[in-house]
Formats: sequence, C-alpha cells, structure tokens
Amino acid sequence: MNDAAQIDDTGLERLVALFYGRVREDAELGPVFNDAIHDWPEHLDKLVAFWSSVMLTTGRYKGNPMAAHLKHAARITPELFERWLTLWNHTAAEVMAPDAAAALQGKAARIAESLQLALFFRLEPRPASKKAAA
Repeated sequence: MNDAAQIDDTGLERLVALFYGRVREDAELGPVFNDAIHDWPEHLDKLVAFWSSVMLTTGRYKGNPMAAHLKHAARITPELFERWLTLWNHTAAEVMAPDAAAALQGKAARIAESLQLALFFRLEPRPASKKAAA
C-alpha cells in the first residue's frame, strides 16, 4: 500500500499539534523549544507545511531546517534528538494508520540523523604525511 495515500494535511495538522503540545510539556524538550519558539501558532503552521512538503511533496515549506537548528546548537544534544524521536514515534503511532505512522517515523529518523551529522559530526584533523612534509 502507498504510505502517502494514508497521509493528508488534516492528519498532519492533528499529529503536529498533539506532538508539539507534548514537546512543550516535556521536562527535557520543553525548555529548549519554549525558549526558541516565540509564536507557536505560526511555528505549528510552518511545521505542518514542512511535513506536507516532505511526505506529500506539496512544496509548501519554504524554510531551512538546518539553519534553524544551527541557531540553537548550543542547547541541542544527541539525547534530545533521541527524546524527540521517541515522542514523535509514540504520537505518530497513536494518531496515524500503521503504514502512515511507519512512513512518518522512518522519515523523521532520517531527518534527525542528517541534522545530527551536521550539528555534531567533526572529522579529527589528520596528521600530515611524511611525504607531504618532504
């Protein structure tokens, strides 16, 4: 079955609203998100547009998630990503059909991995080879 066929903007609106309501109340995630987001209704609209673009290829989202996360890099940890994914997975499973939830969970995991690589991965400098020094 086509996973996207079970996903629509109404379902995404319901998922995003419930999920970020839980994020805002979460002891670990809440302080970070509540300090970063100043207009929650506007941000929720942007997040629905993001998920609509990602899952339904609507092209509604016109932002840069990497830049948004980099602005708050000092407060974001790998553990917070894990907490975010756990909460997302539970909420998606609760409000979406199983195939749709699995598609949303998989996409969220890939996005989180990409963001974490950008935020946390740093190559160690390699010592210069003796040939290069000669």
